[in-house]
Amino acid sequence: MELRHLRYFLAVAQEGHFGRAAERLNIVQPALSMQIKALEAELGGALFIRTSRRVELTEAGLLMQIEAKRILEQAEHARRTAERSLRGETGRLRVGFAGNAIFSGKLISDLRLFHKNFPDVELTIREVGPQEQVDAILTGLLDVGYTPAHSNIAVPDIAVRSIGDWEILVALPEDHSLVKHSCLTIEMLAGQPLVLYEAHDTHEHLFVLLTQRLGTNCHIAYRSGSTLSTLAIAATGLGLALIPAPLQQVHIPGLVYRRLNEPDLTANLVLISRSQEPGETVKAYLGLVTQLV
Repeated sequence: MELRHLRYFLAVAQEGHFGRAAERLNIVQPALSMQIKALEAELGGALFIRTSRRVELTEAGLLMQIEAKRILEQAEHARRTAERSLRGETGRLRVGFAGNAIFSGKLISDLRLFHKNFPDVELTIREVGPQEQVDAILTGLLDVGYTPAHSNIAVPDIAVRSIGDWEILVALPEDHSLVKHSCLTIEMLAGQPLVLYEAHDTHEHLFVLLTQRLGTNCHIAYRSGSTLSTLAIAATGLGLALIPAPLQQVHIPGLVYRRLNEPDLTANLVLISRSQEPGETVKAYLGLVTQLV
């Protein structure tokens, strides 16, 4: 018994006439009659009572009609499910992001766009440190990550797509003496306790630049891997925090932001994923969001 036999059977049952059923199925009537007889022979009995005017279902035929409808509906559901999966319209997507990525706007806009276009995909979103994102992606715990660029992403199995660059700001308490300046220079930071957002390599560009320009007057008082902790330390007055510009959206009582006059010094954000991605859902996400990069 094949699905086409069930379709032929249902057409005859619904039309009550072999001729009309054959016309509906776009086959010749003798071929249809032969297929129905073969089905009845396989099942071991008649499914139809044939008269000169119409064809009626036997008791077995009535039961067969219910089951045939159910089978064909399930087969169609299976087909649609497989097609949607192959198009990446179902499944799940696990997204990791570094703390400051959420303030760039790109992460949220990407997720909204994807959810709008693929509403049936299960989305898992969680904060993961930049260094940990690479291992999580390679081991299958994450599918994509939003992170500042760092040395761990420079491996063949990781694909890297640039999202953007932003200037560096200084976050400082509102009663600090430097607040009167609308724009600060690195030299103004000499001797000041500094707070760095330790999101990636120890010898990051910012740290190297500070030590080169300030020498022994470079005082790194705190390093923090948490965005909010970095800002909280600065607001408390324990140090001046050097942060990516998107973080100025965070309003903390007693904390103000000032530009740093170093146009060549920027904070970046990249989108990372597996170089050889087997999942259609992840491919659909990357294909959709990277059009806007």
